[in-house]
Amino acid sequence: MKIVYINTVCSTGSTGKITTSLYHLSKSAGHEPYIAYGRGTAASELNSYKIGNLLDFGAHVLSNFFRGNSGFASLKVTKKFILWLEEIQPDLIHLHNIHGFYINIPLLFDYIKRKQIPVVWTLHDCWPITGQCAFFEYSGCEKWKKECYSCPVYRSDYPYSLFKDNSKKNYYIKKETFTNIPKMIIVTPSHWMAFLIKESFLKEYPVITIPNGIDLNIFSPNTNNVSSKVPLSQNPLDNNKRILLGVANVWDKRKGLEYFKELADTLDSNYHIVLIGVSKKQQKKLGKQYPNRITAITRTTNQKELAEWYRNAYAFINPTLEDNFPTTNLEALACGTPVITFNTGGSPEALTSSCGIVVEKGNIKKLKEAILSLENSTEITSSTCRIRSLIYDKDRVFEPYLELYNRIL
Repeated sequence: MKIVYINTVCSTGSTGKITTSLYHLSKSAGHEPYIAYGRGTAASELNSYKIGNLLDFGAHVLSNFFRGNSGFASLKVTKKFILWLEEIQPDLIHLHNIHGFYINIPLLFDYIKRKQIPVVWTLHDCWPITGQCAFFEYSGCEKWKKECYSCPVYRSDYPYSLFKDNSKKNYYIKKETFTNIPKMIIVTPSHWMAFLIKESFLKEYPVITIPNGIDLNIFSPNTNNVSSKVPLSQNPLDNNKRILLGVANVWDKRKGLEYFKELADTLDSNYHIVLIGVSKKQQKKLGKQYPNRITAITRTTNQKELAEWYRNAYAFINPTLEDNFPTTNLEALACGTPVITFNTGGSPEALTSSCGIVVEKGNIKKLKEAILSLENSTEITSSTCRIRSLIYDKDRVFEPYLELYNRIL
């Protein structure tokens, strides 16, 4: 079976890692996989195709800035990509994130419908069911259920459209584009997302929940499970500090950066906050505002180093205001580190009382109390966190996808 995986990135970020894991899983099962991606690079051993280039990416971004049409540019590179698909003749296409300024979605789906290619679509966020945004719960917007218009976050939330709110037009184009596909199954990593899909214009399709998975050999409490112990770069801390760790690809408002600032203002000096994934601008600003309370580190692609940060953390704090099924929670648990998160989206779904604490959304007082409560907790241990993570082993949790491929064909 020839399977083409399509995602914004390949191997990096949570969706890139998931896509690559599925590639290797399907290959080991005897299939012929390919990965098509829009940004970054791909490992040489992968059968891959890069859609577009930096020039097209920039043009797509500018088109969205001025016209509000993310997903509706990149005509030339998409036509070229479809010619490549014609050469491959895939038996199945597995979609992941198709937003990210690299592909023209009407062209892609017109090809899928004409060729009647079976599709599995794993939804990592809400972008496919809205006219603009990737997440909407934290802003309290429910227009997506019937019709997007007058988007409240089109200028502030990804994918940013600075000069035009085109949410209404985009909503109806997506609705027409994404419906009436002969063979398509939707996969959601969380039950929360599955519920949303059933209220959207994608409700005509079967929806299956398959959680995200991680590499338990890299993310482990025992450094002997990796080839070498990577030293903690930029580590200014002494052994007496309790590290409160936060990790994100982009530290925007939705990820809860402001709550870490409030924790830095209220917790005593026994605690030190480490934030990984900040921009250069954020790193400089946090360094000036909280020189002795917050260590800000730009994004790392070294998973072994990231695992070392998880292992050295007292707790992983995820004050996200909305997320699907964060792999960061899983990575922390696998390293034996408890997770504290807000009761938002699918973030609490991986947790039990023996490995983490779920806090009321936006309640900084409860968040602080949860952190302090870990000191006297006997139920939450490194061992119980690791045990909980075992059910998210990527080599096992993704196996239902193989059954799904056979089922849809």
